[in-house]
Amino acid sequence: MSNVQNSDPPVNRLLAVLPAEVYERLTPHLELVSLTVRQPIYEVDEPISHVYFPHHSLISLVTSMEDGSTIEISLVGREGMAGILVILGGKTKAHRAYVQIPGQAMRMSAATLKAEFDRGGPLQTILLRYCQALFSQAARYVACNRFHSTDQRLARWLLLVRDCLQSDTFMLTQEFIGEMLGVPRPSVTVAAGSLSQAGLIRYTRGRVTILDGEALENCSCECYGAIRSEFTQLLGPL
Repeated sequence: MSNVQNSDPPVNRLLAVLPAEVYERLTPHLELVSLTVRQPIYEVDEPISHVYFPHHSLISLVTSMEDGSTIEISLVGREGMAGILVILGGKTKAHRAYVQIPGQAMRMSAATLKAEFDRGGPLQTILLRYCQALFSQAARYVACNRFHSTDQRLARWLLLVRDCLQSDTFMLTQEFIGEMLGVPRPSVTVAAGSLSQAGLIRYTRGRVTILDGEALENCSCECYGAIRSEFTQLLGPL
């Protein structure tokens, strides 16, 4: 862990779009931390003590059923923040967040962020826009999971992961992908095999490489484009 210096340029998109004076005011409260795979960020019905602004890490917001099955409701990468619920003032939540792909992130106490949010101004505007984008993403996930094929959903999901990480290569197991998409592992195997045979991705030993992003977009459903458009409209290019 290390404290952030004022001269350090922000990697996270939400921090990068803040006016310089606002970012400098937050800098003493930001701490650079390393996140490990499956590290819990917050749990259901537990207070959120810290918020996280990922750099090249990825955090999943997931909801679980009584039988232990899970499904992802939103992704948080360098374009966003995990713990956004603290600005809304609610005391409970029906989902949990944990690290999907390890890497660095900026961490800040939830109380500090809430105090800055309550001042009004640019940070409040940006975080409210991010809330809207995240809500739209979750709504798209619901429709996508109901109406589109596993191949389309996997293509959409891989493209979003790529955008969040700004990388065409990342480590993901089929078990993890199945949990995120809410499908059995064999379904992931079939879908990944289909995309691999089409020359769109390479998937070996848990390493995913997107070989043809444009073709993968064509294979995906319209949900990828809709989610990306919403984020771009509200927060600028990813």
